[in-house]
Amino acid sequence: MDKMHYYQTIETGAQAEYKDRGSRFIAYTYPLKNTDEFKKIIAAVKKEHPKANHHCFAYRLGTDGTQFRASDAGEPSGTAGRPILGQIDSRNVTDILIVVVRYFGGTLLGVPGLINAYKTAAALALQVTPVVRKPILDKFNLQFDYTQLNPVMTIVKQFDCSVLKQDVQLFCSLDIGIPKNRVTEAMHRLGDIANIAIKPLEEIK
Repeated sequence: MDKMHYYQTIETGAQAEYKDRGSRFIAYTYPLKNTDEFKKIIAAVKKEHPKANHHCFAYRLGTDGTQFRASDAGEPSGTAGRPILGQIDSRNVTDILIVVVRYFGGTLLGVPGLINAYKTAAALALQVTPVVRKPILDKFNLQFDYTQLNPVMTIVKQFDCSVLKQDVQLFCSLDIGIPKNRVTEAMHRLGDIANIAIKPLEEIK
């Protein structure tokens, strides 16, 4: 029941380092909203570590966690991206990116060694990254007359709703996210307001 109403994510990033036979594995965690943000972050990491041999990563997005990607970035197939993603999933977090930068130390680690190194670096970074629990939101668009703004905002605050977008003029349009476990109550209260139009927002991808 609880899992249906909440998801786990991070709001701040962290970093950790793991060494094995001279190779350095520096892992970074980042909160992630979308794939465009991912492209900017990975470009920034490559700029910060231009001499690194590999920039491997994995991310998972969305409260349902269906959007994900894992990359070995030139390491043998399955030795980097998958172990990093495995750590994300073992902590049950989403909207997160982990990048592990590798500086080669001259000794080949072999497939089991690489899997262990990427897995451990990701795990260490996750250990120092605070995980937060957030309510899953059902999203709606509200349209109403400006004179109704106060009662609408009172309900929005009362039910811990998030305002996603607002256009407040003589006629107002408000996109809100209502915590899943409070939707029935909130809709009932909003429905009591005269001349309000409520429609579900399509999940924003």
